[in-house]
Amino acid sequence: MTTSRVKRAFKYRFYPTDAQAAELSRTFGCVRKVYNLALAARTEAWVRQERVNYNATSAMLTAWKKTEELAFLNQVSSV
Repeated sequence: MTTSRVKRAFKYRFYPTDAQAAELSRTFGCVRKVYNLALAARTEAWVRQERVNYNATSAMLTAWKKTEELAFLNQVSSV
């Protein structure tokens, strides 16, 4: 007996207001900054033949948010 499956795809379009667009831009900018910082930290650890797990990365993020240079990370949602 052969069963067929129906594949469905949906496309959604989002039209943000100017305020929403600004918030999204700020959020994605922070995400990009955190990703690059975490990648650099993991790369440096890899060179030293160490491993950096999720918990260590999370702790780094908490420390980064407490610095004056990266305090702006607290202004966007972390969820």
